Amino acid sequence: MRMGWIRHGVTSWNKAGKIQGATDIPLSAEGEMQAQRLAHRLAHESWIWDGVVSSDLQRAAKTGQILADRLGLPLLKDARLRERSFGEAEGTTEEERIARWGEKWRGNVPGQETDEQVRARGLAFVEHFSARHAGESWLVVTHGSFLAQVLQALRTGLDDLHIANLSLTILDREGDGWVPILHNCTAHLNDD
Repeated sequence: MRMGWIRHGVTSWNKAGKIQGATDIPLSAEGEMQAQRLAHRLAHESWIWDGVVSSDLQRAAKTGQILADRLGLPLLKDARLRERSFGEAEGTTEEERIARWGEKWRGNVPGQETDEQVRARGLAFVEHFSARHAGESWLVVTHGSFLAQVLQALRTGLDDLHIANLSLTILDREGDGWVPILHNCTAHLNDD
């Protein structure tokens, strides 16, 4: 099994520095262009993909649709791939969060999904999906905080400080573990 993990394209809230979480924000025009650039890259690389599965939130679903259309692949949607709920912090900037909950706001926001809850949801998806699609290769379009937690759970030591918009991380399943082939790559966004 191979999984190509992708963070959705940029949104207006990403640009404004606002946490999105489970709030359903659409891709911006720039985000759609980023998705087109990744689709172009994938269409010209040697990796063969069997399908695309995405979060059902529109910023990830639209990114997934652009990839699936360009590559001629089926698109599935799975709510388990949704971004972490940030509770009352959704829609706020870093400055607003610090003013309201302090410098260590991440542990103080009411209604926020914990790291452990996010990892459990992510690992449940990975185990179910990889068992159902053993031997296949799928692109998985999801969200930054969710993806950072899942990657850490699958492969301790992967840098998860910032998962870039439209980055590509490829992991291959080998036995009971996952081996990184590519991590947080955005080369397709730098091509002119």
